[in-house]
Amino acid sequence: MPAIATITEEILELKRERRAVILAHHYQDAEIQELADSVGDSLELARAAQRFDGDVIAFCGVWFMAETAKVLNPHRTVVVPDREAGCSLVDSCPVDRLRAFKQMHPEYAVVSYINTSVDVKTESDIICTSRNAVDVVNSIPSDQPVLFCPDINLGNYVKRETGRENMRIWQGACIVHATFPARKVVEAKMAHPRARVAAHPECPPEVLRMADFIGSTSAIIDHCVAAEDAEWIVMTESGVRFSLERRAPEKTFYFVANEMCNCSECPYMKRNSLEKLRDCLLHLQPRVELSDETIERARLPIERMLALR
Repeated sequence: MPAIATITEEILELKRERRAVILAHHYQDAEIQELADSVGDSLELARAAQRFDGDVIAFCGVWFMAETAKVLNPHRTVVVPDREAGCSLVDSCPVDRLRAFKQMHPEYAVVSYINTSVDVKTESDIICTSRNAVDVVNSIPSDQPVLFCPDINLGNYVKRETGRENMRIWQGACIVHATFPARKVVEAKMAHPRARVAAHPECPPEVLRMADFIGSTSAIIDHCVAAEDAEWIVMTESGVRFSLERRAPEKTFYFVANEMCNCSECPYMKRNSLEKLRDCLLHLQPRVELSDETIERARLPIERMLALR
């Protein structure tokens, strides 16, 4: 504990010196979330970054989230604890393949999940999050074909909810959510018969069919806290336990292990640490650097999403 306390003091002092804000995704370790000025999903945190008056954004999440924060805050320095904190969804959708698709199918409107690289965002017509993906797709004229990328499970969920037939879905997946097995949900329901199931739409369809609530990370937290039910089986990354237990300490939350690591943790999110957070504030590295052209091109589809509210 003394070592952690010392690192915490260093971080808070560096934060003051740098006029910095610390943003943490729900999937970060609890000790990082406790230090954060704002905890949320990627879009909530990008918006939070726009509301402060400082000079530096320390984004404790994964790289694409920090890129989004830089697009929305081009004149601020954006740093991350670990440059290698990536995302399987980003990796599954390289920009050259998207450009090739657009050349062959120029009639398609490209709806890209926020879990994409900034380069993919520059090639997109509009961005979405797991919370607003249905509304975003519904905002596109019904006779225009849509390419939804890159998450296949979220895409299939959106297609089902919108009833849209002229929609093609990229074949990407989240290595955490996509590897939750339905049999583990069945086992959890048998072990906790009074528990309800809340699932992220990145989960496989057979998991979603057993869910009592389907929503984004923040929506899951809000719903589980507000609902009368005292027990929840939560089908998303286990970092949300911190927010759930802080907001609803009287409730019990169960997490199901996936097939990837026999856990419910994102290995990319867990690359960040207090030591790395201190070092990125000290050295202002690793730093997100984007060209003015990239920022302007990526900002447009993000602002189209934000305009929908």
